[in-house]
Amino acid sequence: MPKIIVLFNLKDGVNAGEYESWAKTADIPTVKSLGSVSDFQVLKSASILGSDAAPPYKYFEIIDVNNMEKFFADISADAVQKGAAQFAQYAENPMFIVTDNI
Repeated sequence: MPKIIVLFNLKDGVNAGEYESWAKTADIPTVKSLGSVSDFQVLKSASILGSDAAPPYKYFEIIDVNNMEKFFADISADAVQKGAAQFAQYAENPMFIVTDNI
């Protein structure tokens, strides 16, 4: 089952609390409601294990996709496109990585 991993930081001037509230109340419920998605998590980095350096990305999304073709159909829906536009207001150059199990 493919997973899409999204790595991102917030844009300059974006309030982290505002973004996190939106993620909890709008983004997570919307993505989890898609028939092509088995699970969706938004994670916030805390540290790099064994280092005092700051993590290069502050936020991560993990989307468990059960059917990639259906996923592309699902994300074309108006509600999802509205959420994607809101996400774009918060996230600075998000990187969407499609993965497969080995």
